[in-house]
Amino acid sequence: MTNPEAQQQAQQSVSEAEPQAESQERSEEARSAEESRSAEEAQATERLERAVRAAEQALIEFEIAVETFRVEVENFSRLHHQRLGPMYSRLDELDALIAEAVAQRTGDPEDLRKAREARGLVQPMPGVEELFHGWIDSDGLSPEAAAMLTEKPVQPPPRVRPSEEARRIYRELARKAHPDLAEEEAERERRGAFIVRVNAAYAAGDVETLRALAEEWAAGPPPPERRASRSEELYARLEWLAERKEMLAAVAAELESSAIGAMIKMAPEDPDGLLDEIAEQLLAQVSEKESRLAELAR
Repeated sequence: MTNPEAQQQAQQSVSEAEPQAESQERSEEARSAEESRSAEEAQATERLERAVRAAEQALIEFEIAVETFRVEVENFSRLHHQRLGPMYSRLDELDALIAEAVAQRTGDPEDLRKAREARGLVQPMPGVEELFHGWIDSDGLSPEAAAMLTEKPVQPPPRVRPSEEARRIYRELARKAHPDLAEEEAERERRGAFIVRVNAAYAAGDVETLRALAEEWAAGPPPPERRASRSEELYARLEWLAERKEMLAAVAAELESSAIGAMIKMAPEDPDGLLDEIAEQLLAQVSEKESRLAELAR
């Protein structure tokens, strides 16, 4: 026969064990839910970090493109002035001489007025750059003047588009050392100062200096490892990257809308060849006007 007292104790033990089991089960469910939330947050943060890295790389590539075009616009402008300026001056002089010859022949008041206007174009009022012989402009000292004052050689860029080697090294350095890859302010400043030197060497087409800068960067401290960031910081980073891209887009639009930028867009594959083509056209115009002047002088 079953002992009534033992049976009662067994039932009491079962009754006491049931709440404990339920409590343990609820704890495990809570732990599982917490682990699941943590995993989801980690995955979301990882996706956000990937988005930030992609946005950083896209911005750097965009900056490389904008800076490359800015250098080409600046070099084209300087070379256009240096190589073609004398031809434009000669054309203005020929226009004045032709107008004066016509006015002398006809004596017509309208022809005399045109002759005065044409001569006025040959002898314009001097501007700031002319007064200082090109040493200073509205933005301050010209690159040539600054070079002379610092005893550096005065040398214009050899061509509009830097060589393939210069472009290759520049792109590699920009992608490795760009300030936008730094999260710490001190590191961003270090990179910024370095990229300024890289841009200057690239603008001058100085391959040797670019190689030396590449060696300097390789020998320097490695870039800091990316720290795990909170979601709020990553979102702020994405906003900053978007704002900077908008600023660069405005710069690019201004460059493209400029007269020189529009000219380069006419020959994106060979801007140096465009200079030669314009020079040939100007020489043809000079020859035509000289023939016209010779006819009037007969």
